[in-house]
Amino acid sequence: MSEALRADVVTKVYGQGANAVTAVNQVSFSIMPGEFVALVGPSGSGKTTLLAMLAGLLSPSDGEILIGGEPLGELSEAERTRFRGRAIGFSFQSNNLVPYLTALENVELMLRLNGKLDRAGRVRSRELLERLGLADRMRAYPGQLSGGQQQRVAIARALIHQPSVVLADEPTASLDTERAYQVVETFAHLIHEQERAGIMVTHDLRMVKYVDRVIQMMDGRLSQIISDRAEIDALAAMQSGSVETPAGATQAEDGDNGNGGGT
Repeated sequence: MSEALRADVVTKVYGQGANAVTAVNQVSFSIMPGEFVALVGPSGSGKTTLLAMLAGLLSPSDGEILIGGEPLGELSEAERTRFRGRAIGFSFQSNNLVPYLTALENVELMLRLNGKLDRAGRVRSRELLERLGLADRMRAYPGQLSGGQQQRVAIARALIHQPSVVLADEPTASLDTERAYQVVETFAHLIHEQERAGIMVTHDLRMVKYVDRVIQMMDGRLSQIISDRAEIDALAAMQSGSVETPAGATQAEDGDNGNGGGT
C-alpha cells in the first residue's frame, strides 16, 4: 500500500541571518491510508507550522512534502490550490463555517467547489451528518449550533469530498471532556473506515487513546514517535487522572462549555 503522506527532511526558517528562527527542523515521517496520528508538543514546538506545510498553505524552506506521491513543492500556486480542494480535508479549531449557510449547505459546499455536488453527493452529505448525530440540525445555521455541533459539521465538511489526507487542528479545544471523547472517537472511526490518513494536532493528551501513533515535537524537531499501543494508552491515562469528568456531572449543552451559542 502506498503512503498517503510523507514529510521528507522538512524545514521551515523565518527571517534571515542573525534574525533567522527555525520553526521546523528536518522533520521526517510518513502516514499510511487508514492511519490516525496525533501531533503533540508544547506551544512553540512547531506543530502549527508543520500542519500548515502539510496542508500546502505554507512552503517549506527545505525538504519535501508528498501527498499521494504528489510533491507539493512542484505545483504552482494555482495547482496547489486545486490540489488542496481535492486531496486535503481541513477541520480547524475555529471551524470556519460559513455563517449564512446551513449545516447541510456547509458540508455540501466542499462538493460544490469540486464540481461534485450531484445527487449521490447530497445523499452522502446527509448520511454523514446523521452519523455524526446531527440529523435534526441539518437546517440550522452555525449561530444556532453549539460548539460541539459546529465541530461535528466541520468534521463532516473535512471528510465529505473523500480526500486522501484529513488535518484537524485542536478539534476539541471548545468541548468538555465527554463531548471531546465522542468527537475524536467518531473522527477516528471515520478515518479508519474510509481509509483516509488523519492527523490531529492536540494539547489534550487524553485524546491520543483513539490514535494509532503519536508524533511528539520539541523545539521544532521530531522528538519521538510512539507506535506501541500500550505506551499510547499509558500516555492518555497519565494525562487523564483527576481531570476526567465525574460520572453524573452536569455538562454544558452538547458539551460546548457555553461557547457557540447552543440552542
